[in-house]
Amino acid sequence: MSSINDFISEHPVVDVHEHHIPELVESDNVDLLKLFQQSYAGWTQERPYPLPSESREGDPMLEASTPTTWAKIRPYLEESGSSMFVRNLLQGIHGLYDVPKSGINQSNWEEIDRQILENHRSDSWHDHVLNKARIEHVITDSYSDPLLDARATFGSHYSSVVRMNAFALGWHPDSRDHNGNSAHELLAQLNLPAENFEQFLEAIEEMVRTMPRRSQVAIKNALAYDRSIDFSHSTKAEAKSAWGMSHPSSEDQKKFGDFIVDHFCTLCAAHQIPMQMHLGTAIIRGSHPMSVAPLIERHPKTQFLLMHLAYPWSRDLLGMAFVYRNIWLDLTWSALLSPSHFKLAFHEAIEVLPDDSRMMFGGDNWHAEETFGTINTFKRLIGEVLDEKITSGYFDLDHGRRLASRILKHNAIDFFKLNPH
Repeated sequence: MSSINDFISEHPVVDVHEHHIPELVESDNVDLLKLFQQSYAGWTQERPYPLPSESREGDPMLEASTPTTWAKIRPYLEESGSSMFVRNLLQGIHGLYDVPKSGINQSNWEEIDRQILENHRSDSWHDHVLNKARIEHVITDSYSDPLLDARATFGSHYSSVVRMNAFALGWHPDSRDHNGNSAHELLAQLNLPAENFEQFLEAIEEMVRTMPRRSQVAIKNALAYDRSIDFSHSTKAEAKSAWGMSHPSSEDQKKFGDFIVDHFCTLCAAHQIPMQMHLGTAIIRGSHPMSVAPLIERHPKTQFLLMHLAYPWSRDLLGMAFVYRNIWLDLTWSALLSPSHFKLAFHEAIEVLPDDSRMMFGGDNWHAEETFGTINTFKRLIGEVLDEKITSGYFDLDHGRRLASRILKHNAIDFFKLNPH
């Protein structure tokens, strides 16, 4: 290994994006099958979010447990075993459990299953794995509970974000986002009344203002899973036309959501809170990064953390990040979609971005085993790219180390104003 890879391997991490949620992290019924189902490996068998033409009754990741059998595990290993989602999870399992070099197969899966179940019955297992991955701080998006105080739930090494989707779909108490969240129920948790549209806007503002009390460090815009991310300018009167209606027209729904997104962006700027935004894939015909360019132009004082290298449109995103100086990049997930694409895009990001503060990353996972695999995957790929830059003479080893340190830890601390232990 070159010294840049050694440096990266041992470097601590501030993980800016996970989906560590209490019902999974604190479950004592996690086995090998659950690790596959409740990870991106599960996406190879069933996409967990519906397209506009589809419907579903619940999140397949949160379904009740069923008995684990080889017949249920085999498809991941033998039919989807080339997928990076599967390869990454297997890397995490191999790094944490006693798995033979031949890998998981019909003759040994039951012993590995037993080890996983035993470890997840220990209260210390989750943090043990994070420590082994050298993760010092985690920012989690608990989409099943958008108001989660992660510090109170998981400890001082956690912060959380507030997912805003339900509010952009909050025209009626019965309206819900794709995760089943109701804006009116969430505001009721905070004892904030929203009996009319004006109160709804005021309640959102109070929720944002009090985020630091709940260790919440950013707003998360994941509307790419609910609608197009073409957020046009909408007036308050136009947005209000949907208020109180159980089934407003699609045009009125869009105007309502567009106005609420603008409202959140304005509040983020006023309270110096960044906004994360999912780009790429999701409802793919409406998630191109260039669609959010007008929103970014309208809010030059809002700090946008645009996610996933907007796969598969990474060059478009890099062009935007060069032009709009209120854009930062969260590299999360991109390496799990395609390591080869990530390496090319990361090479170009180093060359294009205006300064070294602009990149950070996280695991974007549900269980610690997958997070462990993902952090190691990112470290390996970042090290390979930086080593290529050093070897080619693009910059020297000291510069490579400084850049790596910023991406792995210090950019996130500065951007989110963290105080990691």
